[in-house]
Amino acid sequence: MKQGAIATPSTAWYREPWPWLLMVAPAAAVIGGFITAYLAITHADPLVVDNYYKEGLAINQVLDRDREAQRAGYRAQMLFSQDGTRVRVHLTGGTSLPANLRLRMVHPTRSEMDAEAVLANTQAGWYEGEMNLRHALRWRVQLEGEAREWRLSGEWRPADGGETVLDPRV
Repeated sequence: MKQGAIATPSTAWYREPWPWLLMVAPAAAVIGGFITAYLAITHADPLVVDNYYKEGLAINQVLDRDREAQRAGYRAQMLFSQDGTRVRVHLTGGTSLPANLRLRMVHPTRSEMDAEAVLANTQAGWYEGEMNLRHALRWRVQLEGEAREWRLSGEWRPADGGETVLDPRV
């Protein structure tokens, strides 16, 4: 030791703040990884289909129903109440109109918000029913015959007003 130098007592590494400060970032990354893995394992992703092959085969059946609506010349005008609890449909086309219609309101990303209703024929070509729609910016609309032999589909945005028109498309 040089003359005039002051001796400092050495402390154990775990009593110093710098090693702990340097370990915070890697420890946070490990904890974040465990939390992410837990969330991925315990929460299902509803947008992913389990059986891709069956879903692919079902697409052809849906397209056939869309073509049937186009062949029959069905067209629907839909009117929704302000609060989304009632819906009225004017259906035209086809050789004979069904006694009831099936209406499905499909949320684009959250399947738990989907709603379905049976609409009863109130007068020639007019159908009415009740819905329990939650607030959403956009809905996919599917209108089907009673036996699901044809289907009209489209989109409804509540912000654009309470009306939408469904024309057959392929």
